[in-house]
Amino acid sequence: MSTLAWQPVTEADLPALAHLARRCLEHDGGLPHLAGEPMLRRYFLGGSGITGRDETGEVVAAASVFVDGSGHRTATGLVHPSARGQGHGHELVAWCRERSGGVLLRVAVETTSREWDALAAELGLVRTFAEHVMRHDLLDVPRVRRPAGLRSEPWTRETAPLFYEAYRRSFAARPGFPDPPMQQWVADVSGEEGFRASASRVVLDADGEPVGFVNLIDDWVDQVGVVPQWRGRGLGAHLVVRSLRALRKAGCEQAWLTVNVDNPAHDLYLRVGFRDAGLRARYEEVVR
Repeated sequence: MSTLAWQPVTEADLPALAHLARRCLEHDGGLPHLAGEPMLRRYFLGGSGITGRDETGEVVAAASVFVDGSGHRTATGLVHPSARGQGHGHELVAWCRERSGGVLLRVAVETTSREWDALAAELGLVRTFAEHVMRHDLLDVPRVRRPAGLRSEPWTRETAPLFYEAYRRSFAARPGFPDPPMQQWVADVSGEEGFRASASRVVLDADGEPVGFVNLIDDWVDQVGVVPQWRGRGLGAHLVVRSLRALRKAGCEQAWLTVNVDNPAHDLYLRVGFRDAGLRARYEEVVR
């Protein structure tokens, strides 16, 4: 087993952390944002972090304990594919536990692997959330007609409340629905860097009532929802493929989305040409 030199994470480690994240994503798939500076800063510089360097000085392992957006102490970590199976994951877990009061109450994983699955099972971590990360190459986009009697509008200051109502009607029945106030939700969506207002759409029925919506950010289908009484009529598929064509027209070479592993919409996305590109998940340790 190789021995790593462990050191606290510093600002100067960002390029090495980005390289490590990219290598893990290339090998295992997962959320591509993980290799971007904003997420690396939030995860590894937003709390207490550590890196492990091999004999050449390359960062091949890293972990951190930080406070997430909900105020919970959370752990995360990465091990280079070439350095797995040598006990480094256990070392990182021990380090995170020491800084979490002896337990791993929450673990955030944006790229999973067989090695991590085995370690999580060994540790008794319970998966509380998981999403498929899916990618579309935009080379062959099917066409799905919008159901008759409906019209769509882009995001504007005037239509934003209709998007919000479509969002609430689509997702309010889900367990744990956050139900943010309209002003907050509108500000959060429209304030995202890369938000594509003109390509995002809300669908209205003959009475002007919102029955579905889709929001696009950069090359991501960020949110898509259909109100319960309009499901099963092809509206969701129409919104997705319309979005794919809009992204291709805008010059994008790929499109991404995430979908909960328990969401039947996963099959719809496969049918319109998306492919699974990894898994992201959250875990909690059962304290006995």
